[in-house]
Amino acid sequence: QVQLVESGGGLVQPGGSLRLSCTASGFTSENYNVGWFRQAPGKEREFVAVVSLSGRNTRYADSVKGRFTISRDNAKNTVYLQMNSLKPEDTAIYYCATGPRTTLWSGLEQYDYWGQGTQVTVSA
Repeated sequence: QVQLVESGGGLVQPGGSLRLSCTASGFTSENYNVGWFRQAPGKEREFVAVVSLSGRNTRYADSVKGRFTISRDNAKNTVYLQMNSLKPEDTAIYYCATGPRTTLWSGLEQYDYWGQGTQVTVSA
């Protein structure tokens, strides 16, 4: 059974940092690109970042470029999202996703497997 589990969310002050983790089970995630997405209240789910199979290639949304870093440890079947200089507008539920049909430029609809999400709240 394919499963993705996110962790690491929480409440942080503006300017603070969090590291999210996405651990896969039931399949070998190193065979697929893995993406992070987020959904704020009343808004559509949006792309945040994606990392390639090897971890050498990444892509970021303009809104997080220079502040967030995506990485992966295939030995642990885990992908990370390091979030620095957090802003209130980063508040959202963060989801990781993967699937065999994805490329670094894939939209949400091409991701087959999704985690349950982890809440990130940036507030003073």
